[in-house]
Order: sequence, then structure tokens, then C-alpha cells
Amino acid sequence: QVFTTTMEALQTQKSRLTKIATMKTYQYFLRPSFLALGFTLLAVFVLQETKTAIAEAPLKGVKPAHWRVTWTSDPAHEATISWSTAKAAKKYIVRYREKGSQAKHSTLAADTGRFTGAKSELYYYHARLNELEPATSYEFQIFSDDERSPEFYFLTAPDSDRSFSILHGGDSRSDRKARGRMNQMIAKMVAKSTQNKNANDDIIALAHGGDYIVNGRKLEQWSAWLSDHELTIGEDGRMLPVIPTRGNHDKGELFNQVFGFPGGDLNFYAVNLSSQVRFVTLNTETSTAGKQAKWLSRELGKSRPENRWLLTQYHRPAYPAVKAPGTALQSWVPLFEKHNVDLVCESDGHNIKRTVPIRGNVQDKTGVVYIGEGGLGVAQRTPKPERWYLQPPGMSDSANHVFLLTFGKKKLSGICIRLDGSIADRFSLDQRELKKK
Repeated sequence: QVFTTTMEALQTQKSRLTKIATMKTYQYFLRPSFLALGFTLLAVFVLQETKTAIAEAPLKGVKPAHWRVTWTSDPAHEATISWSTAKAAKKYIVRYREKGSQAKHSTLAADTGRFTGAKSELYYYHARLNELEPATSYEFQIFSDDERSPEFYFLTAPDSDRSFSILHGGDSRSDRKARGRMNQMIAKMVAKSTQNKNANDDIIALAHGGDYIVNGRKLEQWSAWLSDHELTIGEDGRMLPVIPTRGNHDKGELFNQVFGFPGGDLNFYAVNLSSQVRFVTLNTETSTAGKQAKWLSRELGKSRPENRWLLTQYHRPAYPAVKAPGTALQSWVPLFEKHNVDLVCESDGHNIKRTVPIRGNVQDKTGVVYIGEGGLGVAQRTPKPERWYLQPPGMSDSANHVFLLTFGKKKLSGICIRLDGSIADRFSLDQRELKKK
């Protein structure tokens, strides 16, 4: 009765009507805006229910849910808008246009299918938008038969040489309460970054380092993660594109179906986040040698002379704070050093770390810095600060966290932010002195 009465009272909140009517209300009761309304007891009730409520009833009929935007090719001009339905829809489109304009556009979902690996029905849809304008906000709405989503928007990447920020983190599995709180924190961070008129500090994407869930072959776990991911959406409808990495818990074909990769894709690729920032995603869950290493050698060889900042992300660390080194140490680190990669983002260890700059397996001021290791919700481990590459000026810590990376013309700055809002680490890297082609 308390829940029903509160729902009725909320109908007077006109600015929230659309989201309350169309989104999963228990998720939005977790938002700070609701706490500000004084529904403390209800918020506590919902927090207690978080462990089961989302997984049990996240979808209904052909109503679009699990909304998300993914970047895997050309973020300045392309984006994949994805969603799910409990039943197969016959008509599925995305209508989109530049935010605030009167132009009307629509596109059919590029592909659709039934998620594999479960007896229960769940269908995915991927609408692949192209020929977009760089550094432009696009508003969109998803239609499945007669059902529709709320209106959202996202921002394309710049293709010019200007400053901006991204978030990096990994390992959002296991603890759904912590994952939900991290997602809420991300939404707040993105909103804060866009409150001023200066686009140079805008957060434009989340690079996820893998291990979204415990068992990548369990559809119900992916469904729960996708429901939780909606908490990263801003109260104004802004959606943060994801640059996805496959982790060791993300085995199976569902990963490709969630993020719109072709069936059997090996999940290593590179994108330009601006005219001077190249971001390379690798896959530690297939052979790190052979085809992938050859591709990486070509990619770094081409990208290094053309970009001020060159970064990579992957899951299992080469310089771990807890575990033994992954095969990236042999397969990729020599290439990172040969081509002077600026920063490497790792996950998997469930802690916080930033290494000293490394070259030839020793500290070297011209070397490569490695950060990580995953704290978007997973329980944290105790790092091993006695390892030589974690000693000052390196660091290690243990807390749920996300990294904020800001790309300037002379410096790449990083801040590691704990779930409680405190700062675990700050660092900056100077632009390398490299000859352009």
C-alpha cells in the first residue's frame, strides 16, 4: 500500500512522468533526485530489493528495454543503438535527428535475433546509424511495433583536435548493489561534465574493460546487467556510449549479441575518439599472439605517427597488482614499447593500480604506464604493493572505482575516483616527442 500510495503521489511530478511510465521504476527510485523528495523509507526498501527485483521482471512483451549505445568503428560519424524485447517484434525502428532540430529521420534495425543460451525468450535489435556529424547531439526514440521507449540522446565524438574526457573501468559483475551505485555515480559525473558551456571537459564515452557478469553464457545475467546499465542514463535522457572489451567471464556468443558484433567476431578493433586520440581495444580471451599480434603491430605502426595520444585497453593485465601476468606481457608489451603507447588500461584484478613507466621490464621515464584493474561493482581484492612496478611513483589501492581520463593538447590527465567520491589517484602524462609522417 505504501508503494502504491507513493506511486500515485509521484504522478504529480510532471517532469518525471515519461520515465516513470516507461522505465523500470525501481531503478529510478534509486536516483538521488528521488531521495531529495524525501522518500527515504521507500529508497531503503528498494535498495534491499535490488538483488532480485531487476532480474525477475525486467521486460514485458515487445516494449523496448535494455537501451544502449555502442562505439566500435567511427565514433564521430557512426553509432549502434541497441535494445531488447521479451517477445519478437515485427516492426523495429529508431527515429533520430540532431537534438533540437525539426528534421525527421528513421532507420530500420540493421539486424535482430533471439539471444542464445536460454530457454526463456529475449530478442536483440541493433540499429546502426551512420553519416552522423561529429561532436553533435542526436536525440532518438526506439519503436517496437506499437511500443516505444522514452526519448534519449547521445553525443558523437569530435573529429577535430580539442580536449575531452572518457571514463574507463571494468569488472561490473557479482555485486549488483555496488554496480547500481557505480552506474548512478557515472550518470552524475557525465551530467556534471556537461553543465557548463565548455565542451572541452565533456565525458563522451565509457570504455569497459570486460567482465560484465559472472557467467557470459547465462542470458539472465546479461539481462540483469543490461537493466542495471540503464542507471548510467542521465535524468535528461543522455546516454553514454560504451566501448566494450571482452573479459574472461564473458565467454560465449552472447557478448557479440549484446554489443552488436558479428557472430564469431574476435573483438579486437580501434577507434579514433578525436583527430588526435586513437583508442585500441584488444582481446585477452583469444590468442594474444598470431593474427591479433600481427594486427596490433600494423595498427600501432600506423596510428602512432598520426595521433598525439595512443591508448590500449584489454582485460587480463600484463603487469598485475594481484594475479600472475597474462600472455599480453609476451605478445603485446614489446609492441607497446616499440610504438611508444602512452597509456594501457587493464582490468581483471579487482583493485586499483597505476604502474611506474615501464620499458624493458624496468622503470624508465620513457616507458609505458599501466592502470586498472576493475572496480565497476565487483568485490575488491587486496593488491600487492611490494611489486616493484607498484612502488612510488606508482600506486595501488582497493575500492570500487572508475578512471576519468582527460585528453589535452600537451597532457593526458587521469583521476581515479572511488565509489564514495574520494580521489584514489591523480596522474598526468606529457605528450611524447614524436616525429609525424
